[in-house]
Amino acid sequence: MPADTTLIILGASGDLTSRLLLPALGQLLTREPDRSVRLHGAGMDDWTDEHWRDVVRASFATMGADAAFDAVGETTYSQADITKAADLQKLLDAVEGRPALYFAVPPAVAESACVALADVTIPEGTILALEKPFGTDEASAHALNQLVAKLVPEEQVFRIDHFLGRSTVLNLLGVRFANRLIESVWSADDIATVTVDYPEKLGLEGRAGYYDHAGALVDMIQSHLLQVMAFVTMEPPSSLDQLDLRDATSAVLRATHVWDDDPVQSSRRARYTAGSVGDRHFASYADEPGVDPSRQTETLAEMTVEVRTARWQGVPIVLRSGKALGSDAGDPAVTVTFKPVRHLPGGFVGESSPTVLTFSLGPDTMSLGLNVNGADDPLELERVTLAADLGEGGLKAYGEVLSGILDGDAMLAVRGDAAEQCWRIVQPVIDAWRADDVPLEEYPAGTAGPASWGL
Repeated sequence: MPADTTLIILGASGDLTSRLLLPALGQLLTREPDRSVRLHGAGMDDWTDEHWRDVVRASFATMGADAAFDAVGETTYSQADITKAADLQKLLDAVEGRPALYFAVPPAVAESACVALADVTIPEGTILALEKPFGTDEASAHALNQLVAKLVPEEQVFRIDHFLGRSTVLNLLGVRFANRLIESVWSADDIATVTVDYPEKLGLEGRAGYYDHAGALVDMIQSHLLQVMAFVTMEPPSSLDQLDLRDATSAVLRATHVWDDDPVQSSRRARYTAGSVGDRHFASYADEPGVDPSRQTETLAEMTVEVRTARWQGVPIVLRSGKALGSDAGDPAVTVTFKPVRHLPGGFVGESSPTVLTFSLGPDTMSLGLNVNGADDPLELERVTLAADLGEGGLKAYGEVLSGILDGDAMLAVRGDAAEQCWRIVQPVIDAWRADDVPLEEYPAGTAGPASWGL
C-alpha cells in the first residue's frame, strides 16, 4: 500500500527524536502493520543515510519494534538549516504524498523556521506539528498563530501536547461520558474540589538552559495541566470529532480565571534544596549547572483557578507540579473530591469522609473512595477503595500523537485560541511572582514540598 504521508522530522539528530518520537513511531507501526509511511530526517549534523537508519533501528529496538523497521527501512536523512527557506524548499520538493513537518527543535528555532516557510511553496495538505511551549506569553502566542495561519489552515496545525495522548486522559472521557452515575454528579452541585497534580521524582536532567527560564508554572501548568483540566471540566461534546472536542475544551479555557482574581493568595511557589529521592542525591537547585539563582525560578508551582460557568462556578481547581519530589508527594493524578452527604443519620460512628474519585496518570488506574458498613459492627463506617487497572493503552503518548498527525486528525492537538488562553490564565500569577509578591519557599529534594504547605 503506498504511503500517503511523508513524516519529516526537523531536528532529527536531537534527543527528542531518538528518545521519544522514533520509539513511538516504531510502536505505532508494530501495532498497525498495514500503516505505510515514509520517513525523512533533517538536522544540522552531517549524518549519512546509513547513520540515520542505524539511529532509527536502535530507537525502534527500545520498544521491541525491530520488525517495524522494514516499513521505513528506506528512510533518508538531509543536513539542513531549517531556518533557511532554500533548505526547507529542498526538503518539501523531495516529498512524495502529503508532507508532515514535525518540529523537534527548541521553540525559538521552530518560530524562525515558520518565518522562513513564508517564502516557501508549501504543498497542499502539509501538516505542521509544533512542540510546546507555543509562544512565551499571550501576545507572542497570538503573533505566532497569525504567522502559522498564513502558511496552512488551522486544522493542519498540530500544537503538540503529549499529555493529551496519555491513555488515562482518554480513559477519563470514557468514564465520565459513558456512565450516567458519574456524569449526573459532575458539577458544582456535588463536587467540592478538583486537583490536577503532577509530581516528578526527576530533576533538571540537563534541561537547565530551558527550565531555568520557564520554571514549573510555564513548563507544566501552562503547557500541560490546564489542557488536562479542560478535559475534566468541559461540557459534553456532541462527538469526539476534533471540531466538537476542541470547541468544548476551548470554551472551558475561556471561562477559566485565577481564583478570586487574586494571584497572590491563589498561588504558591518553591524550589528544592539539597536532598535525596530514593538512592539519588540532588544538589540544591540554585547550585545545579546552568542555573542562575537570581532568576528565582521555581521547581514547584501551584495555582488555584475557577471555571466560571453554571456547571463549575464556586469549585476551586488546584493545579500543581514540581520536580525532585519524594514518594510522599503521591503519583500524578486527577483527584475529584465530592461534597459530604447532606445528612448522615444519627447512630452511625466511624469515618464518613467525602467520596473521592482519582484517576492516576501513571500507573494508569482509577479508584473510588467510599464509606461502607463495617464487617463487625454494621453501624460503624469504614473506608474502602474500589480500584480498577486501566492499563497503559495500546500506544504511548507520543504514539497517539503521531497517529493523529499521520491521519490528519487534530483531536488531541491544541487549537490556536486554546494556546493563547493558557497564557492568559497564568499571566496574573507570572506577574505576581515577578513582582516578588509571592514568596519563593524551599523544600528538601525527596520531600512532598515545603512543610508549610501541608502536603
